[in-house]
Amino acid sequence: PGTVRISLGGVGRNIAHNMRLMGLDVRFLTAFGNDLNGQRFSASCTELGIDIRHALRPEGASTSTYLYLTDEKGEMALAISDMAICDQITPAYLAANLSLLQGARVVVADANIPAESLSYLAENCTAPLFIDPVSTTKAEKLRPILSKIHTLKPNALEACLLSGVPMDAPDAVERAADVLLEKGVKRLFISQGARGVYVADSDQRMTLSNLPGNMVNTTGCGDAFTAALVWAHMEGADLRTAALAGLAAGSIAMESDETINPAMSAEAL
Repeated sequence: PGTVRISLGGVGRNIAHNMRLMGLDVRFLTAFGNDLNGQRFSASCTELGIDIRHALRPEGASTSTYLYLTDEKGEMALAISDMAICDQITPAYLAANLSLLQGARVVVADANIPAESLSYLAENCTAPLFIDPVSTTKAEKLRPILSKIHTLKPNALEACLLSGVPMDAPDAVERAADVLLEKGVKRLFISQGARGVYVADSDQRMTLSNLPGNMVNTTGCGDAFTAALVWAHMEGADLRTAALAGLAAGSIAMESDETINPAMSAEAL
């Protein structure tokens, strides 16, 4: 006997959800199945006003699902990730939607999609490209396209991996930022957990502390941060203001037991 809970998730979907709550016009290029999870995803997007008219729905495919079991203490005991459908987000699919991409003011991607698809976006998108690395393993896909990324939001481990700076080196985060900026990343927001965020561009560097809040659940804070970076860019914000928007979004996100805090909005930021 136990408890089963089901919720919508995924880095890209969470970012899109937060962006929509912030009042942005969101068009979502993705792939999902005709199964029960796909129906829930589609209904949620419709309710939120996220445009999925150009999304793929391959026949017989399962919607991307992550299943995990916890022990009696809440610690993860076993997890299974079924994300094969992400391979359907190919360069050919993106090319078929190039006019939509070219008409965007910002293009946001996560590293769950294939490396060749990320490369296609990097080579063909005229709008600024914002990318969330997702994990150290998937961050490797970004190494060949760093010069094409406008805004990158890694954690410290992902930043060190992409830059080749050892995590235990003195001033590792600062040195990693140097390398990533030299490789062409325009804006860098390196999350450091309880230590806040290290932000950098060609003109300035700074560390900003987390904003206070009533911590209920930290899941989804990073996705909210990324969404706020897009919102701030659309508002014409400078580096510091964009970082503060991200920190505000993280603070709002953690005050809800849901992955996406329904109270998220431009006004709340």
